[in-house]
Amino acid sequence: MISNEIGFDCRQRGDDGPLEVIACIDGAPLTELIDKFEIAARMQPAGDCYGGLIPEFYRFGPMADHFRGQSTAAPGSKTPVLGCECGEWGCWPLVTTITVTDDQVIWDAFEQPHRKARDYSGFGPFRFERRRYDEALATLTAAEALRQSKPR
Repeated sequence: MISNEIGFDCRQRGDDGPLEVIACIDGAPLTELIDKFEIAARMQPAGDCYGGLIPEFYRFGPMADHFRGQSTAAPGSKTPVLGCECGEWGCWPLVTTITVTDDQVIWDAFEQPHRKARDYSGFGPFRFERRRYDEALATLTAAEALRQSKPR
């Protein structure tokens, strides 16, 4: 079975702004991967529509739980993995089904909930080795804790 690599890029949004989390798959930001897919599929609008998630703005719960599909803020059965480029995840989210087993984590059934007619069946699925996925989440949790401990 082919396994993708996962990482989470944690960056400050703007000058002294909040923490923004962008998933990276096989070294590429998810924002770039979805832009390329939507542009190639001639979806409109497409390109520069997505941004990372901003935990400080929303009640996702711990990001490690969120990226295991156990978010306290996710509507329905899918989990937001990207928000709008404006910083509001509800404005233009990319959502997916996150399935966690003992051995792997799978992201599939991607959807742009504001454009139900869009076909994302060619995007993903992404399969991650569970141990490495958990390591990436531990790194994300540490970055989140460090950010929260800094005075603003």
